[in-house]
Amino acid sequence: MRAQTPLRPADLLAIGELARRTGLSVSAIRFYEARGLISSMRNAGRQRRFLRSDIRRLSFIQIAQQLGLTIEEIRELLASLPRGRTPTLKDWETISKGFRRVVEERIAAMTRMRDNLDSCIGCGCLSLRKCRLYNPEDRMRRFGPGPRLLLGDRPDGAGGVEISDQ
Repeated sequence: MRAQTPLRPADLLAIGELARRTGLSVSAIRFYEARGLISSMRNAGRQRRFLRSDIRRLSFIQIAQQLGLTIEEIRELLASLPRGRTPTLKDWETISKGFRRVVEERIAAMTRMRDNLDSCIGCGCLSLRKCRLYNPEDRMRRFGPGPRLLLGDRPDGAGGVEISDQ
């Protein structure tokens, strides 16, 4: 087992410096810390100190949130990274596989939404003539509330036949 190198003062950042480096507010950093996405240690004066590697973690969190991931999803992805040391390239490759899967699922959902936005979306309103083909008698309600067709549910026998609203 390799002995861990002791931390040098240059390895640690005050919360204000971390905020400047990441573009986040101090309160946002405290929020992420309270949710367990990052952690700090305290110096002799009881001030928070963060590892330099938290710059990368916080940058990852920002990107993940922009893509619509929840705090819980982000926490799950970050759980595979080591604590107490800067993640290696291999560590980031591991997390990127999980992240890539989530991104691909989101892209597929957005593509489905774009492609079906102008047609019946399975919401149950039955106001469009097309709904009689895509969602007759509101069959999609068995899948739950909301725009079931846009969410990816498909009823048995639902065809792609369109009827003009004219």
